[in-house]
Amino acid sequence: MKIKQACYLLLAVTLMIVTAEYYQSKPRPTALNGFSAPFVYGQFTTPQNNPLTNEAVALGRRLFYDPLLSGNNKLACSHCHQQKLAFTDGMKNSMGVSLKPLSFNTPSLVNLMWGPQHFFWDGRVNSLEEQALLPIINVDEMDQNLDELIDELKAVEQYQRLFSKAYGAINKQNIAKALSAFQRTLISANSKYDQFLAGTIKLTDEEEFGRKLFVAHPDVKASLRGGNCIDCHSQFLTSGFNTKYDGFTNNGLDNEEQLLPGLQAVTGKPEHKGLFKVPSLRNIALTAPYMHDGRFNTLAQVMDHYNEGIKLSSTLSPLIVEANNIVNGNKKKPSLNLSMEEKKAIVAFLHTLTDEQFIINTKFSDPFLQEIKIE
Repeated sequence: MKIKQACYLLLAVTLMIVTAEYYQSKPRPTALNGFSAPFVYGQFTTPQNNPLTNEAVALGRRLFYDPLLSGNNKLACSHCHQQKLAFTDGMKNSMGVSLKPLSFNTPSLVNLMWGPQHFFWDGRVNSLEEQALLPIINVDEMDQNLDELIDELKAVEQYQRLFSKAYGAINKQNIAKALSAFQRTLISANSKYDQFLAGTIKLTDEEEFGRKLFVAHPDVKASLRGGNCIDCHSQFLTSGFNTKYDGFTNNGLDNEEQLLPGLQAVTGKPEHKGLFKVPSLRNIALTAPYMHDGRFNTLAQVMDHYNEGIKLSSTLSPLIVEANNIVNGNKKKPSLNLSMEEKKAIVAFLHTLTDEQFIINTKFSDPFLQEIKIE
């Protein structure tokens, strides 16, 4: 009997120890402090298995700035996504560890919870979690083997603690979750335009003229002149619309013979040939050069494209085809026919989308540099 009681006692103690170890090791993340999102941007959702928590965002931020994520341990995600440039790199074509110019221009990481939830210029993935790992394993971008990366992270005591608090295990799924969580916090909503919307400041006469042109589709019958911008760039977010593939367009960059597949490579549909993701115009004055391939160096060149450089093709957006500010304008070649004054006004308005706080917000900046300063 005493032996049996001793066995029961030993079993009970063992269960208590195992239970205690389980609860000690189980992640207990906390809801992200002080998080808020502009109501004018509309509803957003985060994955149920990857909520915004203090622990996840802290881990993701560190990973984002850590060159350990590249195969040569020299390039971090922040190499191509620099905060001072609204998380772009200022290059026509991005360049990774291979030192070969890539075929695309680095998109800004801003307000990613809204707009088209199809990522990359051709929309080939449907979540930030799926997107996060692809640049890491791409041989021309970061060229990192994920198994080797996991071993490297496990060898760093601080990452052991951070992963334990945020998710538990160090694995590729949790690496992707952490990077995505941090990127979802990159919200820009304090530009001059936002302050105007809040009623705290007024725009200059030129900026207000540009704003009115931005939000107007030209209607010559009603004598309404417009820049046609809002047809693709939603008014407050200034990104593409998020319904199905409404956030993708062929904006007349190339003729039929030169059209690249774009969205067609994802859907297989001929009507999607030459369609690329409509980017946010937030902080657009900081994110040159422009378009998916970085072909335009200035906003003035962008305006000239829409005014006189549209190329005809079978999938050219009908919103661009019909937009014309002159009665009986040239129907053979789409053109906005804006005046020089109108083009300058639209560019002036676009400059009001610069969020000076966004590009210096310490919540988004390099944590390694902050640690150095503290030391």
